[in-house]
Parts: sequence; structure tokens; C-alpha cells
Amino acid sequence: MTSLNATSDIVTSVAADALILGVASDGTIAPHPQLPADAVAPLQDAAGLLDASGKAGAVTVLPGTGTSARRVVLVGLGDATERDLREAAGTASRSCGKNPDAVVVAIPAADDAGYTAIAEGALLGAYSFRDYKSDAEPAEGEEPWAGTSWQIAGASTGAIEKASILAGAIAGVRDLVNTPPLDMYPGAVASVAQHLGSQLGADVTVWEPEQLAQEGFGGILGVGMGSSRLPRLVRVEWAPSEASTHVALVGKGITFDTGGISLKPPKGMETMKSDMSGSAVVLHTVLAAARANLPIKVTGWLCLAENMPSGTAQRPSDVIRIYGGKTVEVMNTDAEGRLVMADGLARAIEDQPDVVMDVATLTGAQGVALGSRTSAVMGDEEVRSAVFSASEAAGEDFWPMPLPAHLREGLESTVADLKNIGDPMGGMLSAGLFLKEFVGDTPWAHLDIARPAFNEGSPWGCTPKGATGHSVRTLFEYLVTRSQA
Repeated sequence: MTSLNATSDIVTSVAADALILGVASDGTIAPHPQLPADAVAPLQDAAGLLDASGKAGAVTVLPGTGTSARRVVLVGLGDATERDLREAAGTASRSCGKNPDAVVVAIPAADDAGYTAIAEGALLGAYSFRDYKSDAEPAEGEEPWAGTSWQIAGASTGAIEKASILAGAIAGVRDLVNTPPLDMYPGAVASVAQHLGSQLGADVTVWEPEQLAQEGFGGILGVGMGSSRLPRLVRVEWAPSEASTHVALVGKGITFDTGGISLKPPKGMETMKSDMSGSAVVLHTVLAAARANLPIKVTGWLCLAENMPSGTAQRPSDVIRIYGGKTVEVMNTDAEGRLVMADGLARAIEDQPDVVMDVATLTGAQGVALGSRTSAVMGDEEVRSAVFSASEAAGEDFWPMPLPAHLREGLESTVADLKNIGDPMGGMLSAGLFLKEFVGDTPWAHLDIARPAFNEGSPWGCTPKGATGHSVRTLFEYLVTRSQA
């Protein structure tokens, strides 16, 4: 079973499959209090012969001669910022051999935050999703990665604990999103939420299809009515008695998105199991708050539906009624995420949270504007700025975007209160303006994570191919900061 621990031993004397060391910007092995000088000299000579680089993420593998490890993995630390340390540890962890039993990481850091980044990066870089590989060994317990003992030299208990919480939450998101949609549908996500919530003391409530209809959740029902696997709304709540503030998180949970009647081209569907990333992020952020025992009330709303074309699917020009009464003319059934999110936002603000935020793989326009690694944050200036600050502290890429008032005109419908698509130029911003209609006066931010939520390219840093878990660190950092205010 995987374990993450600190070690105070001399690292070259610890039996391990791999020993990870850092390389400073000048090409020398970065000194660490638990790395004896007499062991560094022969390793440095070998590193020089192989032109080991201090460039961030550059990896050089040496035999473990002179150490108790089978191999020594050298990784460039760049400027050794927390982000550099996290990404370096993640990159190095993929060069430790196949399913190593034990890995020792002796990358130096200035403080607990740096050691948290190192430990988190090492775990997440080693992540792989093998549940459907015929040669995969049966998983033990709930661990999301191979059974490796990770020992982080120099780390404190607090740094290890925080890294375990964050890495576990991010890996949990990856597992949910990577699971094929055949097995991860609205009812299945609801069951996972109930199971995990019961383990951590979070209260979980599920709205079944009949209750959704009775209470008027027209957005979720409209999107999900084309599938034989009916939609759900799930509330996951962490509410400690000492909480003095309440944050609501609303996540888009389209477990598979064909586009509905407005069918996507085949290539566009290949990664659409990722369209539930927002709800997976919200679920595991709330659970991380529970694991960390944060003194803040956090309510997560998972808006779950499968968007399929069939004889019962909603059609372009249909008018649906969102929870709370507003009507929407559906012009394009592939602009479905904002419909389920409208229901979730309208219901979330009924509980009078101090802040509401939504997280969604909402628009292709996000990737066009900001690329595959940078998400957008929109909304009220104070909340938007706080999210951006949290993202910088967490080492995730977000960028503040505006909500231009003139784009609101494009959402006017001749037959309903709104239509679900606006001006094709600035589609990400129009989608944000649509969601703004459902938050009332509650301070609000909208996080569009469409492209960064799923990596279609090669692994980099601590990010694997496939689901990434992007935005968990940012939201957790926001919750920690707000709980301390």
C-alpha cells in the first residue's frame, strides 16, 4: 500500500529502488542536510560526465553506486520556487522504475511549503490510472496510485499531512474523470459521493429524478432527458460547528457529452468523459476540507447529467424553466453545461452562502483564449481577485477575465427570458454572463477549466496524460485563506 512519510535518516543509507536528488541552476547537486558530502563527490562526477542540467525538470538517471538505492534520479530545480519543486519532483518520480517499492526524495526546500510541494509533486507525478488494464494488480483499499513507500527527507509532519490531503484529492478527481463513462454516470457519481462522504463526516443529499421534477430543476432534467441513465443533483456539505463563514461550490457534472441533438463530430467526443471534471473537483475539494478539518462551512453541489441524443432529448428551440423560475430558450443543445449549472447556482444561493463559486469545463472558447494550461476566472471583482491570488499561491495557472456588459444583449430571446448561447465572439465571456443571471446578489466567481482539466498531450511535471485535477489546489488554498480571515 502507498505510504508518504518524512525521514530523518542519512538518505544514501536508506534501501530504496530510487533516490531523487535535485540539481541546482549551476549544475551541481543541491546540498541537503541528510545528504553527506562524501557521497556527493562521486555522484557529481558521474553527473558531470552525463551533462546533468539544472534546468527545471531536466532528468538524469545514474546507477546507485555508493548508495543503498538501485538508481539515483537527478532532476533540475530551475529557480527552486515551490512550483519548480513540485514539478521537478513530479517529473523525477516517473523515472524511478516500474512500480518501485520504495523511493527516497532528498530535494532541499526552504520551508514547510516547499516540502509540501515536493511531496505532493512526487505522488502526483507517479499517478497512473490502470483500473482497466488486464495486467493490473488488484488495488488495495482506496489508494489512487501504485503501492510505493515515499520518504521525503527533511519534511515535517505538517508538510506531509497537507501533501497527503492535496495529492489524495487531486488523484481522486483524476480517478473519477478517467473512469470510462460506461461506468461513471450520474447515479454512479452520486454513489461515490455518498460513500466518501460517509467516511469523512460530510453530509450528502441526493436529488433523484422524481424529486428534480417535483422541485423544478428544468436545466438538469432538460440536459439529461435524452439518456437512459437519468440525472442527479448531489449536495455534499462539510459544516463544522465552529465555522463562521460559508462557501458554496457548484460543479458541472456532464458524465459524457455527445452534444445532444446538436451532435459533436466524432473527434470532439473522444475526451468528453472529462466534462464532469467540475463536479469531481467540487466533490474532492469539500472532502479535502473535511480531511483537513478546516473551520469553514463548505457546500458542494454536483450537477450531474449525461447529454445524449435520442427520441426523448431536448431540441434546439425548446424552452426550459430553470430552478427558481427563469426560462431559457435552448438554441444549441451542446451549450448544456450552463443549463445544469444554472439550476445548481439558483439552488445553492437559497442557503445564503457568503460566497458562491462555480467550476466547469464550460467552453471551447476558454482554450482558444488561454490555451491548454491556463484557466479563466470571472465574476465579482473581489471574489475573482481572491481566486486569482489563491491560484498564484497554489501554483496553478488562472487568469482574470472580464464580463463585458455589451455581450449580455446577445443572450436575449424573443420567446424566453434568456437563450443559452450568445455572440459567437467571446463565447467564454457570454457563458459567464449567462451564469451571472442565476447568482442574485451573492458574491460570485466562475472558473472555466475546460482545457486544463484534461491533458491530451504528453505528461509534464506532476501532470499525467488524461485527467489532471486542475483547480483543486486553488480552491483549497482559497478555503484555507478564507477560514483564517
